[in-house]
Amino acid sequence: MTSPGLAALQARLQHSFSEPRLLQQALTHRSFSADHNERLEFLGDSVLSLAVSHLLYTRLSTLPEGDLSRVRANLVKQDTLHQLALRMKIPELLRLGEGEARSGGQARPSILADALEAVIGAVYLDAGFAAAEALVRRLYESVEIKPRMEAAAKDPKTELQEWLQGRKMKLPNYRVVGTLGAAHKQTFDVECEVADLGLRERGIGGSRRAGEQAAAAAMLIQLKARANKTSS
Repeated sequence: MTSPGLAALQARLQHSFSEPRLLQQALTHRSFSADHNERLEFLGDSVLSLAVSHLLYTRLSTLPEGDLSRVRANLVKQDTLHQLALRMKIPELLRLGEGEARSGGQARPSILADALEAVIGAVYLDAGFAAAEALVRRLYESVEIKPRMEAAAKDPKTELQEWLQGRKMKLPNYRVVGTLGAAHKQTFDVECEVADLGLRERGIGGSRRAGEQAAAAAMLIQLKARANKTSS
């Protein structure tokens, strides 16, 4: 039987799960259970990126690729997802281990952003891409989307992506190499690979997302140093 809280969330999402366990898993942090949401978050991250890309492709029909990438980066960044998670009242439904709950995990932006991506991944598994894309479009109805968003400061992942795209190279690959620390206080060791150049860099952060940003920043330092050597 679905709990009242999960039933209310489904109403806010405007999606009724045929497999409610997927929604419960999406709201489960690794500190609570081995059946946690990180795989769903991985899936939801890709679904979100494609859905937002399609939204921007149709709505900002005259914007070139580089500007579309910057607008998308603004829409899928942690701060935006955090605000959307708050709007969906996800914090009150998160399942956290005792240590994570005591340390304020329910309000941590990275945990909330990851949970929202996991929910999107859960909808995708439950009903397919069309249902997940419809959810993403509903979530972003209240978010102002405008071409000028490209002027926002770039994060390392976006800057690296644009650096590679400008040189007709493949996008970087990120993978979690390892995790350190207790479940409620983990750090993520992430590798960034630029296959076209045979380069790898590592970064560590308090979430997978933060680790990816740190690895991207390290890769940018290496690429810029190589470029300076070449030009000198």
